[in-house]
Amino acid sequence: MVVMDPTLEVETAMHAGGARYVIGIDEVGRGAIAGPVAVGLCLVDAEVGVHPEGLRDSKMLSEKRRVALAPLTTGWARYTAVGLASAEEVDSIGIVAALGLAAKRGLVAMHEAGARVGDSVILLDGSHDWLNPALATPLRVQTRVKADRDCASVAGASVVAKVHRDNLMIAADTRLPGYGWSGNKGYGSAEHFAAIDQLGATELHRRTWLKVTA
Repeated sequence: MVVMDPTLEVETAMHAGGARYVIGIDEVGRGAIAGPVAVGLCLVDAEVGVHPEGLRDSKMLSEKRRVALAPLTTGWARYTAVGLASAEEVDSIGIVAALGLAAKRGLVAMHEAGARVGDSVILLDGSHDWLNPALATPLRVQTRVKADRDCASVAGASVVAKVHRDNLMIAADTRLPGYGWSGNKGYGSAEHFAAIDQLGATELHRRTWLKVTA
């Protein structure tokens, strides 16, 4: 299979159509059984310049390469942010609403850093707008299937979110040892399920998901 590098063609067309800023958004950790869901945001304008060499959807990169690209992406984009929703929130309101909550938190952080969020068009990976239902004031959202593969702003968002979330899960090894967080990052490996059977679930686990899995 030929792997295509993302470009700024979609974002450039959106700028040409009147969008002053484009915020690429992608989520990480949606399918995990533990840990937060993370939503990455990456704002670009028409003058942002060439994105870092080798930038791709985080799922197509090694962990080492993602770690190297995350600060390059943050330095390239006008603004980046990561919003989180906890495992408890995922259990309480469901994964789709939790995605919206995490994205809302990321947008607030970006706004507080000085980004003109209200003047931006959102480029959202996928075919479903799960963002606007979480917002009091709707934003202009354009969904695109495989945007994380094709669009540099969304690929950048995925890398920033993935590295941020992975670091949180790696840090959990010290506080909650025995679950292999550094390796599984909260996903449902056989070793992870064996640890839950032996040690029980923690506050990082999505309890409703464990019941479904069981």
